[in-house]
Amino acid sequence: MPRTGRFRSFINEYSKSSRSKKISFIPPFFILVVELILLLHAFTIDHPDIMVVELTSVLLFISIIEIILVSKEIHEEYQKSNFDRTLTIRLDDFITEQKQKNVKKIVEDFISQYPKYKKHRSKIYHISCQVMETHKEEKLEKDIDENLRKYFKKRKDNTVDEILSSFIKKYPKYKKYSSEVYQMICELKK
Repeated sequence: MPRTGRFRSFINEYSKSSRSKKISFIPPFFILVVELILLLHAFTIDHPDIMVVELTSVLLFISIIEIILVSKEIHEEYQKSNFDRTLTIRLDDFITEQKQKNVKKIVEDFISQYPKYKKHRSKIYHISCQVMETHKEEKLEKDIDENLRKYFKKRKDNTVDEILSSFIKKYPKYKKYSSEVYQMICELKK
């Protein structure tokens, strides 16, 4: 029974792998089938050629090894992806709870709370920076949306460009996000 569980988990990993990994898994099976046919044919003729049998056996062995290696790569890629996803979720939750601004402090506190990630300090630092940047962008987008909705109520009749220029004049800190503001105004205009 455990073998079917491993097979099901491999099918799951295979289905979630990249297209190139899926495609690289097909040729070894094709070669394996061809080699088996050649090997069977070599044994069924009256006087089998030993050299053909030996070479076909070697190629059959190489195909099996290639299938094993590609399977191992798919498994490792899935494990890495799963690890990264889990780490990102934990870090996101941790950063939300801690409400720290210092990345170094976040990394230290996270490692002290989850010591099993101690070996992955650089990855934690990198993901923490990404998560904090995402939180910052979400907060900025929320602030822009709130301010724009308040501002938009007063100027519904103006054109999008007029609303944009007057909004940027009133809130100059959003000047570098003018394209996002423009899109939000267009959505509000609908």
